[in-house]
Amino acid sequence: MSDWPDDQGGGRGYGRGSGDSQPDGARVMRHVQRGPASRPAGPPPGGVPQQPAYDDGYGEGYGDGRPYGDARDDVFEPRAPRQGSYGQNPDSAYDSGYNTGQVYGQGGGGNGGGPASATRAPRPAPNWRKRLKWGAITLVTVLVVVSVSTYFWADSKLKREVDLSKVIERPEGGAGTNYLIVGSDSREGMTDEDKKKLHTGSAEGKRTDSMMILHVADDGGNTMISLPRDSNVTIPSFKGAESGKLYPNQGRQTKLNAAYAEDGPELLVRTVEYNTGLKIDHYAEIGFGGFAKIVDAVGGVEMDIPKAFKDKWSGADFEAGKQTLNGQEALAFVRTRHAFSSDLDRTKNQQKFLAALAHQAATPGTVMNPFKLYPTMGAGLDTLVVDKDMGLFDVASMFWAMKGVTGGDGKSMNIPISGSVGGNLVWDKAKVKKLVEELNNDDAVTVADN
Repeated sequence: MSDWPDDQGGGRGYGRGSGDSQPDGARVMRHVQRGPASRPAGPPPGGVPQQPAYDDGYGEGYGDGRPYGDARDDVFEPRAPRQGSYGQNPDSAYDSGYNTGQVYGQGGGGNGGGPASATRAPRPAPNWRKRLKWGAITLVTVLVVVSVSTYFWADSKLKREVDLSKVIERPEGGAGTNYLIVGSDSREGMTDEDKKKLHTGSAEGKRTDSMMILHVADDGGNTMISLPRDSNVTIPSFKGAESGKLYPNQGRQTKLNAAYAEDGPELLVRTVEYNTGLKIDHYAEIGFGGFAKIVDAVGGVEMDIPKAFKDKWSGADFEAGKQTLNGQEALAFVRTRHAFSSDLDRTKNQQKFLAALAHQAATPGTVMNPFKLYPTMGAGLDTLVVDKDMGLFDVASMFWAMKGVTGGDGKSMNIPISGSVGGNLVWDKAKVKKLVEELNNDDAVTVADN
């Protein structure tokens, strides 16, 4: 006998079997097929009416008045296989596909055999022509925007400080375009540490350290002519750039770089034009700091120095052979003159270095690399002083012509010298006259330097 009350749940002990004289029937699983006669007719013992079954999707009813886990002899009716998710009404329009292996969200024919797959349109092939067209349009648009932005950025950096309209009694112009390119000892923007490092000294103002005429021909090769700073020239009549006062020609002979020191770029242009007869169309000047920064921006310049030399004034201390010069070393190289017997040797070194610098600055590794191109342009433009009529395209034309000449596409020379007086170099007037005629006519230069 069971000690448990037998009146719970209709004479059944919860979880203990029942106290009836009849044994409990075995629970019938869904795979066991039993007929309707297996379930006794009428209400179950205890008088509890049968409740409607709740179908949970697994074939067991929870709403028939029996606790879950009841050991009573239940009979579960066999059911047709269902589609849909747990607890899904088979008549529902939504079908998750979980019980049929379908991908979530597909229709009833998800495996390719149903009506949905029969009516689905095939995916269209990619329109590569259209994609390429829009890709090209996007690329061109980006390039245009970058180019225009770069142009205005670079143009805004140009210092248009030289007014060539103040130059008086100018000669007639000829074919081609003539640039007067000046390297000055300007220390603008340099700290005391920079001046010490670059051996520039701390002198006030600025003087010309190198001067060149670059002739860009309309037809034929370009020509670069170095003008030694110690050239003996006549200071002509001129109008003061700041005062506007007219100074008459007194026949005064002096070094070429003294003209710049006396009244700036305008008097230097006037003096060069008067002593050569060649009209200068544009003026460009760069200082010490900008020159050194350009060299560093391109990663240094390789030079083959044929002979070792030192100069305590410029800080030069070079061994013979190939070596890569940084900005500080490059500035010392082009400024050195005390280590040589003549200023002509220094101008040859300057031309040689400019050839190497132009080549390095124009390599694809610099031009196509924005991390090198923009610092190089910025370093040069930050200290570049030009005339008021000179635009960015003129600067580009000057640079490419210089690169071509120093690279062998054109002629590079010193102005012809006939001798010296008082330590100053005297120009060969006959050769200079012929040289100017050839330049004005855009003829190939036949005049040789010394």
